[in-house]
Amino acid sequence: MSGLRAEWTKLRTLPSNLWLLVGMVGGFVALSVIMTVGVNADQCPAPDQCFKDPTRLALSGVHAGQVIAVALAGLAVAAEYGTGMIRTTFLAMPNRGRLFAAKACAVIVPVMVSGLLGVVLALALARPNLRRQGFAKLPELTDPAVLRAAGGTVLYLGLIALLSLGMAALVRDAAAATGAVIGLLYLPPLIGRFIEDRHQLIDKVAPLNAGLSIQGTISVAAQPVGPWAGLGVLALWAVALAGAGIVTFVRRDP
Repeated sequence: MSGLRAEWTKLRTLPSNLWLLVGMVGGFVALSVIMTVGVNADQCPAPDQCFKDPTRLALSGVHAGQVIAVALAGLAVAAEYGTGMIRTTFLAMPNRGRLFAAKACAVIVPVMVSGLLGVVLALALARPNLRRQGFAKLPELTDPAVLRAAGGTVLYLGLIALLSLGMAALVRDAAAATGAVIGLLYLPPLIGRFIEDRHQLIDKVAPLNAGLSIQGTISVAAQPVGPWAGLGVLALWAVALAGAGIVTFVRRDP
């Protein structure tokens, strides 16, 4: 518990970290508002037969939120290497496995709480925007599919933070870790656009595409991978990178 208290104190006493969490909520909501205002149902056969997924549109702010979650996780691990304070941290808590776990909890919990706030606000603001744009089917949290998409988005952000913590422990540089994770998330879908016969496979195994399948509420059966199976793929990526990061964190000299 002392390690967790210490890591939580580091997180909350650095103004930059608090602003990152605020920015995560703000970025999530802002992008969701932009996406729901920027579409309309004019191209649909009828307002109640639109093939655009309103829930996915409402939760599209996750793309902005996850970038900040990646940056926060990278700073939580790698910033101390840059300043040399990691030696002091290791002296204070020699059990490096517990130290990494404490860092993970101190980052993942605030990220998920911020993600939950972003999801709730985004859904609340999306309803009037989508109604004005001509959508008949609006996201309702009483709908099990929408509830699954909302809760899954929060879990998605937590897994992205875990993945980023592992990457930061591997490369020991916050900027490099952030760049590597962003590349891992967005390069495979980009490559898939140019390789048609592998597009479906990439959607099934790429962490971004697979993980965000949890947001689908329309034509779910037509997705390359199911919602929970897709989130499971992201979980495998996160566990693998976090595991590699823990081994490096424990064994490598500071």
